[in-house]
Amino acid sequence: MKILCENGRASVCYGGKILCEFKEGDEFCRLGKGCNTYSMSHGSFKIKEKIFSSSVFSIKRLSLNGNELTVGLDCGEFIISTGVKMLTFTPRISEEFNRMWINLPAESDERIYGCGENFTEFNLRGKKVNVWVAEHINALQTAKKIVKIAFGVRNTTKKQKFGNYETYYAEPTFISSRKYFFHSASTARCEFDFTKADVHILKTDSIAPFYIGVGESFEELESNLTSLLGRQPRLPDWVFDGAILGIQGGTDIMMSKVKACLDAGTAVCGVWIQDWEGRRVTAVGKQLQWNWQWDKELYPDLDKKIKELNEKGIRVLGYINPFLAVEKPLYKEAHEKGYCVKNRDGGDYYVTITTFPAAMVDLTNPQAYEWLKNIIKRNMIDLGFSGWMADFGEYLPTDCVLFSNEDARLKHNVWASLWAKLNREAVEESGKLGEIMFFTRSGFTDTKKYSTMMWNGDNHVDYSIDFGLPSVIPAALSLTCCGFGLSHSDVGGYTTFLSLKRTPELFMRWAEMNAFSPLMRGHEGLNPDVNAQFDYDDRVLSHHAKMSRIHRALKPYLKECDAENAEKGVGIIRPLFFRYDEERAYSEAYEYLLGGDILVAPVLKENAESRRVYLPNDEWVHLWSGVLYPGGEYEIAAPLGEIPVFIRKNAEKSEELLDIKNA
Repeated sequence: MKILCENGRASVCYGGKILCEFKEGDEFCRLGKGCNTYSMSHGSFKIKEKIFSSSVFSIKRLSLNGNELTVGLDCGEFIISTGVKMLTFTPRISEEFNRMWINLPAESDERIYGCGENFTEFNLRGKKVNVWVAEHINALQTAKKIVKIAFGVRNTTKKQKFGNYETYYAEPTFISSRKYFFHSASTARCEFDFTKADVHILKTDSIAPFYIGVGESFEELESNLTSLLGRQPRLPDWVFDGAILGIQGGTDIMMSKVKACLDAGTAVCGVWIQDWEGRRVTAVGKQLQWNWQWDKELYPDLDKKIKELNEKGIRVLGYINPFLAVEKPLYKEAHEKGYCVKNRDGGDYYVTITTFPAAMVDLTNPQAYEWLKNIIKRNMIDLGFSGWMADFGEYLPTDCVLFSNEDARLKHNVWASLWAKLNREAVEESGKLGEIMFFTRSGFTDTKKYSTMMWNGDNHVDYSIDFGLPSVIPAALSLTCCGFGLSHSDVGGYTTFLSLKRTPELFMRWAEMNAFSPLMRGHEGLNPDVNAQFDYDDRVLSHHAKMSRIHRALKPYLKECDAENAEKGVGIIRPLFFRYDEERAYSEAYEYLLGGDILVAPVLKENAESRRVYLPNDEWVHLWSGVLYPGGEYEIAAPLGEIPVFIRKNAEKSEELLDIKNA
């Protein structure tokens, strides 16, 4: 990129074209002063904003020094510097302002993707996006659904109002169909308005630098974005060797279920026991004790069984989050040492999680941070765990008092990244990066460079488009567009309550989808006793075994995709428009490319025997029948066990990929 400046006019050029222009007297931005009030319940937030003042500022002067353009305003200045296909806008603005509005020119047919993890809308054009990390599964929304189910109402295709949704992973980053990205370095809440025909209005609740980058292709655009923000390391080799079984209930149950799977021909690469530290039974289901010490009564001889399973090529994974159960020993230690987040009266801040309170370790306290990190090293890594779910990270209250004395309203979003950073450091300092894989639920900008894997959170155990199986597809695609290229979901979903139960068919359909994803990992769900599991009956067990073997057969291909993500920042689950410049490809939210050569169209409806599939303009071989299809729309047969999957005929290793059906 190159900046030219003369006679009160400046232009940024790239490839012989003018990307943007600035002229003295033109409006540059709007700045103001405002205040937000927040109320939190179970991780969900209500936010009210009051703007005290705002003013539009025009360019008073332009000056160029090397590759830095100074844009002078009455209230300060912006420094615009060029990099490799990227512009950096650095504000030097009066401290009286804490609100900034940036207008970007828009085109009527432009599409917008990203802003974190969005479960209902992939293309955000026409939407206003609230960039604020929160609990995605709202208790009130779930309760309303359960009441409707009780009266026989199951409308799986109805979406709620977009503004009512919250997300675990929010980020002030998006890409445009015009092949540019925008990223704000603000840690405060942001609001991005994509509803106008000719302009995108981007508001940040702090004055912070922002970045605009371009690419010749979407792959290059993602590479440029992740060069700025960071990438995930390569996953351990073992994660591609089959399925990770979600099991609870103790040592005997764990070992017996593993044996049943192996006897059924399941490719088992891991066992995930989230209740390794103990089980808490509440009114909403079977939850955990949140005291990060081995429960030797529930899991006797766990250390020996981990070694025994490792010898069979099966890894064992655990669970942790940044909370502490207030009735348990670790909380007592943390309380006595002053390691917890405080309320304004100086006491430990208790946050209600479902039905019980918990304290939060203060990650801004260096001693508390190291204490929790060492718990992971000592109690989890030294025990022999090869990974874990690093849950939560969304619940920092905005009215709490932090050790660092930082404003919690500006630290709230960053908390998710701090939690990922702590887990990453525990792995690296133990010399286990490349061996251990942890997966996070919450996220903000820096999460992508610390976490080794995302998972899509506590989805409902149904086919609903807003919270169930379909919702994890746009969620994964939007994460990819933000530069986080490794994500997966719980096989079968999680949130279970009363009449909201997992059926065998749903479990099998979810297993089919996750077999064609970076990671195939199960979860028993919030109420395991009413959910169909992988060993529900011989039919489900056999189906799950088949899908696990297919996932293992994809290992060489997935490892190549994983390497590309680590080296170039191009995610494994990709939107169709990454490869195909077609109208439908830009709007398709429920199909995806797995790497560059496999198209996956999961079955989204109960009792469906087929699915309508859009194939971009190419030659596609149906995995199960071998039938060759040109681009177009087709009704594809999809009996259980044959999710619509297509291989590009001209893929470099198409024959090997077509052979996975025989796994």
